[in-house]
Amino acid sequence: MCGGIAGTLGALTSASGTGKNWLPGLLFNLGRVVSYCLLGGIAAWLLGGAGEMLHVPYWARILRLVTAGMILLIGLRFLFNIRTLDRVEKAGAGLWRLVQPAAVRLSSRPGAGNRLLLGMVWGLLPCGLVYSILLTAASTASVRLAMLVMLAFGVGTLPSMLGVTWMSPVLASMMRDPLVRRIVGLSLVFLALWTLIMMSGMKPMHT
Repeated sequence: MCGGIAGTLGALTSASGTGKNWLPGLLFNLGRVVSYCLLGGIAAWLLGGAGEMLHVPYWARILRLVTAGMILLIGLRFLFNIRTLDRVEKAGAGLWRLVQPAAVRLSSRPGAGNRLLLGMVWGLLPCGLVYSILLTAASTASVRLAMLVMLAFGVGTLPSMLGVTWMSPVLASMMRDPLVRRIVGLSLVFLALWTLIMMSGMKPMHT
């Protein structure tokens, strides 16, 4: 989903021939993590706070249930190319269209600051996996905890996303491999089902 843009950045930086291709990719991904943390805080303030203000019973459980459903749909996309989640991602496409011109300008400008800003803008790209983790962050109903959740998610994705940035041709080929896609899809389906199983053993709680 989001790897294509990181791969494009990798292609741009590798063409520079400066011998310092690792630095733009690192700054880009650091900006992405910062963006995720800010989005997590906003999600907790809006969604988590809305549940408390409206006194919705079991609001945190509802958000986690939606999260598990979205992860399941992502897994099914890898396994069977079921595109149900595309509708969810299109809902965020309007915001992306607003910031896309800025992303295009930043991608053509050299400099550490521009690569960092490009990563922060890239965090707004419509992505079902990011949306699902944002719901998990929002379920904490705490801005600080939500930002920590998104920080953990961003740091956890650094190895794979840095790999996509630095070795885009190789990893892009791997992700087209049917076996790799099945492994990723089955892993996500298992994660979604495990989340549902763990939720079924939780005692009902009000947020």
